[in-house]
Amino acid sequence: MGRYYIHDLMKYLVFAMGAVFVLEMLPLKSAAQFLYFDRARIFKGEIWRAFTYVLLPPGGSMLMVLISLYFYFFLGSSLERSWGGARFNLFCLLGYVCTLAAGFLMGYTTNHYFFYSMILCFAMLYPNQEFLLFFILPVKVKWIGILDALMLVYSMIVGTNVTRVVLLFSMIPFFLFFGKDVWLEAKLAWRRLQYHINQHR
Repeated sequence: MGRYYIHDLMKYLVFAMGAVFVLEMLPLKSAAQFLYFDRARIFKGEIWRAFTYVLLPPGGSMLMVLISLYFYFFLGSSLERSWGGARFNLFCLLGYVCTLAAGFLMGYTTNHYFFYSMILCFAMLYPNQEFLLFFILPVKVKWIGILDALMLVYSMIVGTNVTRVVLLFSMIPFFLFFGKDVWLEAKLAWRRLQYHINQHR
């Protein structure tokens, strides 16, 4: 991607998501209804929906949205510092292309699971870094990553076929970047389990 990548990409994404959240609070028509992905409306000419769905903020109370946006910014900035701007831009571009493909395939898509994949990436890079859960309880990132992975597995089990396809497509960038590492970690964990089982026989 050379010199054509966007520096501090996550800053602009979070700022745009925050702006959409502010618009949602105004006594006007919901901004989200003009931005979410809708395959039928895109084919009717509302082309912007193929791009603007990535700017929809997470749901919840104002406090939870603010915490989520700060968390997204922290994750994205940390990944960009670790990978470099071009590599992080490539990761985000892949996430966009994959979620867009899922949308045209299934008629629905969301940016939700892509941000879950960012958490997994951060957990792979910084497993022993600690966060203060609820600003009180120190928790290592690897446990947050494991919880994140369990929530994704749960969504795969109880979700609809549409949810499953969107989720799987959203995870493609993560597996392209960390698939080999995940496989090696899984093999190592299996060998450790076998060792402990043999030790107790």
